Amino acid sequence: MMKFAGYTLITSFTPTHSIILKNPRRFRFGLNLANSRNISAAAVKHRLNAKTLMVAERYLPPLFSVAPMMEWTDHHYRTLARLISKHAWLYTEMLAAETIVYQEHNLDRFLAFSPEQHPIVLQIGGSNLENLAKATELANPYSYDEINFNCGCPSPRVAGHGCFGVRLMLDPKFVGEAMSVIAAKTNSPVSVKCRIGVDDHDSYNELCDFIYKVSSLSPTRHFIIHSRKALLNGISPADNRRVPPLKYEYFFGLLRDFPDLKFTINGGINSIDEVNAALLEGAHGVMVGRAAFNNSWQTLANVDSAIYGAPSSGLTRRQVLKQYEVYGEAVLGMYGKKPTVRDVAKPLLGLFHSEPGNGLWKRKADAAFLHCTTMKSFFEETLDAIPDSVLDAPIGEVPSGSENPFANIRDLLPPPYKEKEQEVSYA
Repeated sequence: MMKFAGYTLITSFTPTHSIILKNPRRFRFGLNLANSRNISAAAVKHRLNAKTLMVAERYLPPLFSVAPMMEWTDHHYRTLARLISKHAWLYTEMLAAETIVYQEHNLDRFLAFSPEQHPIVLQIGGSNLENLAKATELANPYSYDEINFNCGCPSPRVAGHGCFGVRLMLDPKFVGEAMSVIAAKTNSPVSVKCRIGVDDHDSYNELCDFIYKVSSLSPTRHFIIHSRKALLNGISPADNRRVPPLKYEYFFGLLRDFPDLKFTINGGINSIDEVNAALLEGAHGVMVGRAAFNNSWQTLANVDSAIYGAPSSGLTRRQVLKQYEVYGEAVLGMYGKKPTVRDVAKPLLGLFHSEPGNGLWKRKADAAFLHCTTMKSFFEETLDAIPDSVLDAPIGEVPSGSENPFANIRDLLPPPYKEKEQEVSYA
Protein backbone atom coordinates (compact mmCIF):
# COMPACT_ATOMS: atom_id res chain seq x y z
CA MET A 1 0.00 0.00 0.00
CA MET A 2 1.29 3.47 -0.88
CA LYS A 3 1.81 6.32 1.53
CA PHE A 4 -0.50 9.29 1.40
CA ALA A 5 -1.23 12.30 3.55
CA GLY A 6 -4.28 11.86 5.77
CA TYR A 7 -6.53 14.73 6.80
CA THR A 8 -10.05 15.22 8.02
CA LEU A 9 -12.19 17.31 5.68
CA ILE A 10 -13.77 20.16 7.63
CA THR A 11 -15.83 23.16 6.68
CA SER A 12 -14.38 25.87 8.90
CA PHE A 13 -11.54 27.95 7.53
CA THR A 14 -8.31 29.11 9.02
CA PRO A 15 -6.28 31.80 7.21
CA THR A 16 -3.97 30.15 4.72
CA HIS A 17 -0.82 31.70 6.15
CA SER A 18 -1.40 29.96 9.48
CA ILE A 19 -1.89 26.45 8.08
CA ILE A 20 1.03 25.99 5.72
CA LEU A 21 1.29 22.27 5.17
CA LYS A 22 4.85 21.35 6.02
CA ASN A 23 6.00 18.04 7.43
CA PRO A 24 2.53 16.68 8.27
CA ARG A 25 2.24 13.22 9.74
CA ARG A 26 1.71 10.46 7.21
CA PHE A 27 -0.33 7.34 7.74
CA ARG A 28 -1.19 4.08 6.04
CA PHE A 29 -4.85 3.27 5.74
CA GLY A 30 -7.00 0.62 4.11
CA LEU A 31 -10.45 1.20 2.71
CA ASN A 32 -13.01 -1.60 2.45
CA LEU A 33 -15.26 -0.17 -0.21
CA ALA A 34 -17.37 -3.28 -0.47
CA ASN A 35 -18.74 -2.57 3.02
CA SER A 36 -19.27 1.17 2.57
CA ARG A 37 -22.86 2.33 2.95
CA ASN A 38 -24.98 4.27 0.49
CA ILE A 39 -22.74 3.59 -2.47
CA SER A 40 -24.32 3.31 -5.89
CA ALA A 41 -23.78 0.16 -7.93
CA ALA A 42 -21.80 2.10 -10.52
CA ALA A 43 -19.53 3.62 -7.88
CA VAL A 44 -18.86 0.24 -6.26
CA LYS A 45 -17.96 -1.33 -9.58
CA HIS A 46 -15.40 1.27 -10.45
CA ARG A 47 -13.96 1.77 -6.98
CA LEU A 48 -13.13 -1.89 -6.74
CA ASN A 49 -11.08 -1.49 -9.91
CA ALA A 50 -9.15 1.48 -8.48
CA LYS A 51 -7.47 0.05 -5.39
CA THR A 52 -4.02 1.30 -6.31
CA LEU A 53 -5.35 4.86 -6.47
CA MET A 54 -6.83 4.88 -2.97
CA VAL A 55 -5.46 7.28 -0.43
CA ALA A 56 -6.19 7.85 3.22
CA GLU A 57 -9.32 6.45 4.77
CA ARG A 58 -11.26 9.65 4.21
CA TYR A 59 -10.38 9.93 0.52
CA LEU A 60 -12.22 7.94 -2.08
CA PRO A 61 -10.53 7.24 -5.43
CA PRO A 62 -10.57 9.83 -8.23
CA LEU A 63 -13.81 8.80 -9.89
CA PHE A 64 -14.35 12.53 -10.43
CA SER A 65 -11.65 15.17 -10.72
CA VAL A 66 -11.49 18.81 -11.77
CA ALA A 67 -8.98 19.44 -14.53
CA PRO A 68 -5.93 21.65 -13.96
CA MET A 69 -6.65 24.96 -15.69
CA MET A 70 -4.27 27.89 -15.89
CA GLU A 71 -5.62 31.01 -14.14
CA TRP A 72 -8.72 29.04 -13.09
CA THR A 73 -7.97 26.27 -10.59
CA ASP A 74 -6.09 28.48 -8.16
CA HIS A 75 -6.32 28.36 -4.36
CA HIS A 76 -9.53 30.41 -4.37
CA TYR A 77 -11.37 28.14 -6.78
CA ARG A 78 -10.21 25.01 -4.99
CA THR A 79 -11.48 26.43 -1.70
CA LEU A 80 -14.92 27.01 -3.21
CA ALA A 81 -14.93 23.59 -4.88
CA ARG A 82 -14.12 21.83 -1.62
CA LEU A 83 -16.92 23.66 0.17
CA ILE A 84 -19.34 22.21 -2.39
CA SER A 85 -17.86 18.70 -2.78
CA LYS A 86 -15.89 16.77 -0.19
CA HIS A 87 -14.83 13.95 -2.51
CA ALA A 88 -13.96 15.51 -5.89
CA TRP A 89 -10.23 15.38 -6.59
CA LEU A 90 -8.77 18.83 -7.17
CA TYR A 91 -5.76 19.79 -9.29
CA THR A 92 -3.57 22.85 -9.07
CA GLU A 93 -2.87 25.01 -12.05
CA MET A 94 0.15 23.74 -13.93
CA LEU A 95 3.34 24.96 -12.27
CA ALA A 96 6.51 24.99 -14.31
CA ALA A 97 9.33 23.17 -12.57
CA GLU A 98 11.52 26.21 -13.15
CA THR A 99 9.05 28.43 -11.28
CA ILE A 100 9.21 26.17 -8.23
CA VAL A 101 13.01 25.98 -8.34
CA TYR A 102 13.54 29.72 -8.83
CA GLN A 103 10.99 30.57 -6.12
CA GLU A 104 12.62 28.26 -3.57
CA HIS A 105 12.49 30.96 -0.90
CA ASN A 106 8.91 31.96 -1.69
CA LEU A 107 7.32 28.53 -2.08
CA ASP A 108 4.30 29.09 0.13
CA ARG A 109 2.86 31.52 -2.40
CA PHE A 110 2.92 28.83 -5.08
CA LEU A 111 2.53 25.52 -3.22
CA ALA A 112 0.74 26.13 0.09
CA PHE A 113 -2.87 25.09 0.45
CA SER A 114 -5.34 24.62 3.28
CA PRO A 115 -5.83 21.05 4.53
CA GLU A 116 -9.49 21.12 3.48
CA GLN A 117 -8.34 20.87 -0.14
CA HIS A 118 -7.25 17.24 0.14
CA PRO A 119 -7.36 15.16 -1.99
CA ILE A 120 -5.30 17.44 -4.21
CA VAL A 121 -2.88 16.83 -7.07
CA LEU A 122 0.07 19.03 -8.01
CA GLN A 123 0.58 19.32 -11.76
CA ILE A 124 4.06 20.27 -12.89
CA GLY A 125 5.50 20.89 -16.34
CA GLY A 126 8.98 21.11 -17.74
CA SER A 127 11.63 19.54 -19.93
CA ASN A 128 14.71 19.71 -17.72
CA LEU A 129 15.24 16.57 -15.65
CA GLU A 130 17.29 18.32 -12.99
CA ASN A 131 14.64 20.98 -12.45
CA LEU A 132 11.84 18.40 -12.42
CA ALA A 133 13.69 16.46 -9.71
CA LYS A 134 14.38 19.57 -7.63
CA ALA A 135 10.82 20.89 -8.01
CA THR A 136 9.35 17.58 -6.87
CA GLU A 137 11.70 17.53 -3.88
CA LEU A 138 10.74 21.09 -2.94
CA ALA A 139 7.03 20.20 -3.16
CA ASN A 140 7.36 17.19 -0.85
CA PRO A 141 6.84 19.05 2.47
CA TYR A 142 3.42 20.20 1.24
CA SER A 143 2.15 16.61 0.98
CA TYR A 144 0.21 16.61 -2.25
CA ASP A 145 -1.71 13.40 -2.79
CA GLU A 146 -0.33 12.87 -6.30
CA ILE A 147 2.17 14.48 -8.66
CA ASN A 148 0.98 14.83 -12.25
CA PHE A 149 3.22 15.58 -15.22
CA ASN A 150 1.79 17.76 -17.97
CA CYS A 151 2.14 16.22 -21.43
CA GLY A 152 -1.06 17.70 -22.81
CA CYS A 153 -0.93 21.51 -22.81
CA PRO A 154 -0.98 22.84 -26.42
CA SER A 155 -0.32 26.49 -25.51
CA PRO A 156 2.39 28.04 -27.73
CA ARG A 157 4.06 29.39 -24.58
CA VAL A 158 4.36 25.83 -23.28
CA ALA A 159 4.52 23.48 -26.27
CA GLY A 160 6.26 26.03 -28.49
CA HIS A 161 8.78 28.28 -26.78
CA GLY A 162 8.69 26.19 -23.62
CA CYS A 163 9.26 22.90 -25.46
CA PHE A 164 7.17 20.92 -23.00
CA GLY A 165 3.48 20.17 -22.52
CA VAL A 166 1.94 18.17 -25.36
CA ARG A 167 5.13 18.36 -27.44
CA LEU A 168 6.64 15.83 -25.05
CA MET A 169 4.32 13.16 -26.46
CA LEU A 170 6.74 13.06 -29.39
CA ASP A 171 9.50 11.92 -27.02
CA PRO A 172 8.11 9.11 -24.84
CA LYS A 173 11.60 8.03 -23.79
CA PHE A 174 12.17 11.43 -22.19
CA VAL A 175 8.75 11.31 -20.52
CA GLY A 176 9.62 7.90 -19.07
CA GLU A 177 12.89 9.30 -17.72
CA ALA A 178 11.10 12.35 -16.33
CA MET A 179 8.51 10.21 -14.58
CA SER A 180 11.23 8.05 -13.06
CA VAL A 181 13.00 11.15 -11.76
CA ILE A 182 9.78 12.57 -10.33
CA ALA A 183 8.78 9.27 -8.72
CA ALA A 184 12.21 8.91 -7.14
CA LYS A 185 11.78 12.24 -5.35
CA THR A 186 8.32 11.71 -3.85
CA ASN A 187 6.37 9.22 -1.78
CA SER A 188 3.16 10.17 -3.57
CA PRO A 189 1.83 8.38 -6.66
CA VAL A 190 2.68 9.89 -10.03
CA SER A 191 0.59 10.26 -13.17
CA VAL A 192 0.73 11.69 -16.69
CA LYS A 193 -1.88 13.88 -18.38
CA CYS A 194 -1.69 13.76 -22.18
CA ARG A 195 -3.68 14.00 -25.39
CA ILE A 196 -4.35 11.18 -27.85
CA GLY A 197 -1.83 12.53 -30.34
CA VAL A 198 -0.02 15.53 -31.81
CA ASP A 199 -0.53 16.90 -35.34
CA ASP A 200 -0.08 13.99 -37.78
CA HIS A 201 1.15 11.66 -35.03
CA ASP A 202 -2.40 10.72 -34.21
CA SER A 203 -2.84 7.01 -34.87
CA TYR A 204 -4.07 4.72 -32.14
CA ASN A 205 -0.89 2.68 -32.45
CA GLU A 206 1.26 5.77 -31.79
CA LEU A 207 -0.78 6.58 -28.69
CA CYS A 208 -0.29 3.01 -27.48
CA ASP A 209 3.44 3.28 -28.14
CA PHE A 210 3.55 6.35 -25.90
CA ILE A 211 1.63 4.66 -23.08
CA TYR A 212 3.65 1.46 -23.38
CA LYS A 213 7.02 3.17 -23.34
CA VAL A 214 6.25 5.57 -20.49
CA SER A 215 4.77 2.83 -18.30
CA SER A 216 7.66 0.47 -19.13
CA LEU A 217 10.36 3.02 -18.36
CA SER A 218 8.84 4.42 -15.16
CA PRO A 219 6.52 3.61 -12.23
CA THR A 220 3.67 5.51 -13.93
CA ARG A 221 0.44 3.54 -13.69
CA HIS A 222 -2.15 6.29 -14.06
CA PHE A 223 -2.78 8.26 -17.26
CA ILE A 224 -5.31 11.06 -17.72
CA ILE A 225 -6.28 11.07 -21.40
CA HIS A 226 -7.72 14.15 -23.09
CA SER A 227 -9.55 12.45 -25.93
CA ARG A 228 -8.53 14.95 -28.60
CA LYS A 229 -5.25 15.33 -30.38
CA ALA A 230 -3.41 18.65 -30.21
CA LEU A 231 -2.63 20.85 -33.20
CA LEU A 232 0.60 22.80 -32.93
CA ASN A 233 0.06 24.91 -36.03
CA GLY A 234 -0.65 28.15 -34.22
CA ILE A 235 -4.30 27.70 -33.26
CA SER A 236 -5.25 28.93 -29.82
CA PRO A 237 -5.57 26.73 -26.74
CA ALA A 238 -9.33 27.43 -26.85
CA ASP A 239 -9.53 26.14 -30.43
CA ASN A 240 -7.48 23.12 -29.40
CA ARG A 241 -10.34 22.27 -27.05
CA ARG A 242 -12.89 22.48 -29.88
CA VAL A 243 -11.40 21.91 -33.33
CA PRO A 244 -9.79 18.46 -33.06
CA PRO A 245 -12.59 15.87 -32.88
CA LEU A 246 -13.13 13.78 -29.79
CA LYS A 247 -12.12 10.15 -30.22
CA TYR A 248 -13.41 8.40 -27.14
CA GLU A 249 -12.84 5.08 -28.87
CA TYR A 250 -9.09 5.60 -28.38
CA PHE A 251 -9.58 5.94 -24.62
CA PHE A 252 -11.66 2.79 -24.35
CA GLY A 253 -9.18 0.98 -26.54
CA LEU A 254 -6.51 1.78 -23.95
CA LEU A 255 -8.69 0.23 -21.23
CA ARG A 256 -8.80 -2.95 -23.28
CA ASP A 257 -5.13 -3.05 -24.29
CA PHE A 258 -3.51 -1.98 -21.00
CA PRO A 259 -5.52 -3.77 -18.29
CA ASP A 260 -2.79 -3.27 -15.68
CA LEU A 261 -2.92 0.53 -15.93
CA LYS A 262 -5.46 3.08 -14.72
CA PHE A 263 -7.01 5.61 -17.10
CA THR A 264 -9.04 8.75 -16.44
CA ILE A 265 -11.02 10.18 -19.35
CA ASN A 266 -11.06 13.92 -20.10
CA GLY A 267 -12.50 16.11 -22.82
CA GLY A 268 -16.05 17.15 -23.73
CA ILE A 269 -17.68 15.76 -20.57
CA ASN A 270 -19.92 18.40 -19.04
CA SER A 271 -22.55 16.75 -16.84
CA ILE A 272 -22.93 14.26 -14.01
CA ASP A 273 -24.94 11.96 -16.29
CA GLU A 274 -22.02 11.87 -18.73
CA VAL A 275 -19.56 11.19 -15.91
CA ASN A 276 -21.58 8.21 -14.73
CA ALA A 277 -21.96 6.97 -18.30
CA ALA A 278 -18.17 6.93 -18.69
CA LEU A 279 -17.74 5.10 -15.38
CA LEU A 280 -20.32 2.51 -16.38
CA GLU A 281 -18.38 1.88 -19.59
CA GLY A 282 -15.28 1.08 -17.55
CA ALA A 283 -13.39 4.36 -17.12
CA HIS A 284 -11.42 4.35 -13.86
CA GLY A 285 -12.05 8.05 -13.44
CA VAL A 286 -13.49 11.09 -15.20
CA MET A 287 -11.95 14.56 -15.32
CA VAL A 288 -14.19 17.57 -15.97
CA GLY A 289 -12.81 20.92 -17.04
CA ARG A 290 -14.57 24.21 -17.60
CA ALA A 291 -18.03 22.95 -16.71
CA ALA A 292 -16.78 22.63 -13.13
CA PHE A 293 -15.88 26.33 -13.18
CA ASN A 294 -18.55 27.90 -15.40
CA ASN A 295 -21.38 25.89 -13.83
CA SER A 296 -19.83 25.02 -10.51
CA TRP A 297 -23.00 24.43 -8.48
CA GLN A 298 -24.81 22.11 -10.88
CA THR A 299 -21.59 20.20 -11.57
CA LEU A 300 -19.94 19.91 -8.16
CA ALA A 301 -22.94 19.87 -5.84
CA ASN A 302 -24.05 16.46 -7.10
CA VAL A 303 -20.64 14.78 -7.18
CA ASP A 304 -20.69 13.37 -3.66
CA SER A 305 -24.17 11.85 -3.87
CA ALA A 306 -24.56 10.95 -7.55
CA ILE A 307 -21.02 9.64 -8.13
CA TYR A 308 -19.69 8.61 -4.72
CA GLY A 309 -23.00 7.52 -3.23
CA ALA A 310 -22.81 9.76 -0.16
CA PRO A 311 -26.02 11.10 1.41
CA SER A 312 -27.02 14.53 0.17
CA SER A 313 -25.65 17.25 2.44
CA GLY A 314 -28.64 19.58 1.96
CA LEU A 315 -26.13 22.38 1.39
CA THR A 316 -27.36 25.71 0.04
CA ARG A 317 -25.49 28.38 -1.87
CA ARG A 318 -26.10 30.89 0.91
CA GLN A 319 -24.29 28.54 3.33
CA VAL A 320 -21.41 28.14 0.91
CA LEU A 321 -21.08 31.90 0.47
CA LYS A 322 -21.06 32.53 4.22
CA GLN A 323 -18.14 30.14 4.62
CA TYR A 324 -16.39 31.51 1.56
CA GLU A 325 -16.69 35.03 2.95
CA VAL A 326 -14.73 33.96 6.04
CA TYR A 327 -12.03 32.50 3.81
CA GLY A 328 -11.96 35.55 1.54
CA GLU A 329 -11.56 38.07 4.34
CA ALA A 330 -8.63 36.04 5.70
CA VAL A 331 -6.65 36.01 2.44
CA LEU A 332 -7.33 39.46 0.96
CA GLY A 333 -4.08 41.38 0.58
CA MET A 334 -1.97 38.51 1.90
CA TYR A 335 0.74 39.32 -0.66
CA GLY A 336 0.73 43.08 -0.62
CA LYS A 337 -2.08 44.24 -2.88
CA LYS A 338 -2.90 40.67 -3.90
CA PRO A 339 -5.24 38.93 -3.87
CA THR A 340 -7.93 41.52 -4.49
CA VAL A 341 -11.67 41.14 -4.09
CA ARG A 342 -11.84 40.50 -7.85
CA ASP A 343 -9.29 37.66 -7.51
CA VAL A 344 -11.11 36.01 -4.62
CA ALA A 345 -14.61 36.46 -6.09
CA LYS A 346 -13.72 35.23 -9.59
CA PRO A 347 -14.62 31.57 -8.87
CA LEU A 348 -18.08 32.64 -7.67
CA LEU A 349 -19.14 33.89 -11.09
CA GLY A 350 -20.29 30.43 -12.17
CA LEU A 351 -22.25 29.70 -8.99
CA PHE A 352 -25.59 30.92 -10.35
CA HIS A 353 -25.32 29.67 -13.93
CA SER A 354 -28.73 29.81 -15.68
CA GLU A 355 -30.47 30.90 -12.48
CA PRO A 356 -32.83 33.91 -12.19
CA GLY A 357 -30.81 37.04 -11.49
CA ASN A 358 -27.51 35.63 -12.79
CA GLY A 359 -26.99 38.34 -15.42
CA LEU A 360 -27.75 41.17 -12.97
CA TRP A 361 -25.50 39.55 -10.33
CA LYS A 362 -22.57 39.54 -12.76
CA ARG A 363 -23.14 43.17 -13.75
CA LYS A 364 -23.28 44.18 -10.10
CA ALA A 365 -20.13 42.17 -9.43
CA ASP A 366 -18.26 43.99 -12.22
CA ALA A 367 -19.24 47.32 -10.67
CA ALA A 368 -18.38 46.20 -7.14
CA PHE A 369 -14.90 45.05 -8.18
CA LEU A 370 -14.01 48.69 -8.88
CA HIS A 371 -14.26 49.79 -5.26
CA CYS A 372 -15.05 46.99 -2.80
CA THR A 373 -12.18 46.13 -0.48
CA THR A 374 -13.86 43.42 1.62
CA MET A 375 -15.87 40.32 0.74
CA LYS A 376 -18.59 41.48 3.11
CA SER A 377 -19.12 44.71 1.18
CA PHE A 378 -18.95 42.80 -2.12
CA PHE A 379 -21.75 40.46 -1.07
CA GLU A 380 -23.82 43.33 0.36
CA GLU A 381 -23.69 45.09 -3.01
CA THR A 382 -24.37 42.11 -5.24
CA LEU A 383 -26.38 39.30 -3.65
CA ASP A 384 -29.67 41.19 -3.69
CA ALA A 385 -29.72 40.33 -7.40
CA ILE A 386 -30.25 36.64 -6.59
CA PRO A 387 -33.69 35.57 -5.28
CA ASP A 388 -33.83 34.00 -1.82
CA SER A 389 -35.42 30.95 -3.44
CA VAL A 390 -32.16 30.36 -5.30
CA LEU A 391 -29.81 31.18 -2.43
CA ASP A 392 -31.66 28.95 0.02
CA ALA A 393 -32.49 26.02 -2.26
CA PRO A 394 -30.67 22.85 -1.17
CA ILE A 395 -28.79 20.70 -3.64
CA GLY A 396 -31.35 19.38 -6.09
CA GLU A 397 -31.63 16.34 -8.29
CA VAL A 398 -29.08 15.70 -11.00
CA PRO A 399 -30.23 17.53 -14.15
CA SER A 400 -31.29 14.96 -16.72
CA GLY A 401 -31.47 15.00 -20.49
CA SER A 402 -27.81 14.56 -21.43
CA GLU A 403 -27.21 12.17 -24.29
CA ASN A 404 -24.82 9.32 -23.64
CA PRO A 405 -21.67 10.16 -25.64
CA PHE A 406 -20.40 6.62 -25.10
CA ALA A 407 -23.37 4.75 -26.53
CA ASN A 408 -22.15 1.93 -28.79
CA ILE A 409 -18.53 2.93 -28.11
CA ARG A 410 -17.53 -0.73 -28.03
CA ASP A 411 -18.48 -1.02 -31.70
CA LEU A 412 -16.05 1.77 -32.58
CA LEU A 413 -12.89 0.51 -30.86
CA PRO A 414 -9.69 0.50 -32.94
CA PRO A 415 -7.97 -2.82 -33.66
CA PRO A 416 -6.10 -4.21 -30.63
CA TYR A 417 -2.57 -2.99 -30.03
CA LYS A 418 -0.37 -5.97 -30.77
CA GLU A 419 3.04 -4.76 -31.83
CA LYS A 420 5.28 -2.07 -30.42
CA GLU A 421 6.49 0.17 -33.23
CA GLN A 422 9.83 0.63 -31.50
CA GLU A 423 11.54 -1.35 -28.82
CA VAL A 424 11.76 0.30 -25.42
CA SER A 425 15.30 1.26 -24.56
CA TYR A 426 16.37 0.84 -20.94
CA ALA A 427 19.78 2.36 -21.51
